[in-house]
Amino acid sequence: QRATTHFASTFIQREMGAADNEEVPVVSTELYHKDFDAFVKALGGAYEKYGFVILQNHGVSDDLISRALDGSKRFFALGEEEKKKYHLAGLGGARGYTGFGVETAKGSTKHDLKEFWHLGRDLPPGHRYEDKMPPNVDVEEGEFNAVTKEIFAALDALGGRVLEALAVHLGQPREYFGDKVNEGNSILRVIHYPPLARDGEDGAAALAAAGHVRAAAHEDINLITLLLGADEGGLQILRRDGTWLDVNPPLGCVTCNIGDMLQRLSNRRLPSTTHRVVNPAADRAHLPRYSMPFFLHPNPDFLIETLATCVSDKYPNQFPTPITSDDYLQERLREIKLK
Repeated sequence: QRATTHFASTFIQREMGAADNEEVPVVSTELYHKDFDAFVKALGGAYEKYGFVILQNHGVSDDLISRALDGSKRFFALGEEEKKKYHLAGLGGARGYTGFGVETAKGSTKHDLKEFWHLGRDLPPGHRYEDKMPPNVDVEEGEFNAVTKEIFAALDALGGRVLEALAVHLGQPREYFGDKVNEGNSILRVIHYPPLARDGEDGAAALAAAGHVRAAAHEDINLITLLLGADEGGLQILRRDGTWLDVNPPLGCVTCNIGDMLQRLSNRRLPSTTHRVVNPAADRAHLPRYSMPFFLHPNPDFLIETLATCVSDKYPNQFPTPITSDDYLQERLREIKLK
């Protein structure tokens, strides 16, 4: 799902000035129903400038988020051997459990400090995409399966509303993405960043010994990412001047960012902004971090071909060679050492 090309998008370089108020905008999703044109304008402006937006009043219930977080904590508290039985070799981490120290950002020589779980779309037997989207893995303990599938469905629906607005912003019909993501190879990733210091251990010493950050600088590969449930800080996005901006969404909000596929489709009008998760302060190094990003992908055979409405004499096509979303995904999985 990730890359580390470490370039600032050309659109950010053109449009984002050092004097801007450096804060990721908050947009109420209630505008989708109350004033869709205002929703389009708010999202389009925020994404063109930052590549990120914070969604409030998004419709995913606090109770569901709380149950999902609790279920995640219980799953990752299982013993290592118990968790490893849910790892499926040869799938590039597409489903089930991936252990600590496996994923490495593109261009990085050090692995991220995390373990994670992947849930994908359920398909009926004999579906045309079953060779691209393997079956999900069922966890025996607790309600982890049920609650993560609820979160998947809720974020899939929310992402669809965001894409409706972005389609209009890009000069396409509102329903443009509908038949292009309805069977998309989307992934819910449930992440556990373990504590960097044991109880009683000096936090500063533990941070020095860690040797890396929780998640190295990267861009997401998919269309958009919707992030829920980060109970500890650490998310940062890369500014135009090469410095980092902390992203601290209000409690219960969803952070939503543009991925490489949509950047490519929009000819970088919508930038896929570099971001990372840094280590905590020494006095919080003994605390874990949990989060749930939903990577919204198009259908595997969707051809990512630059939209004509995003090409002009001023902004020539930067991606003249189309590529299917699955080919693009497989290329990235090899780059981040999941295949």
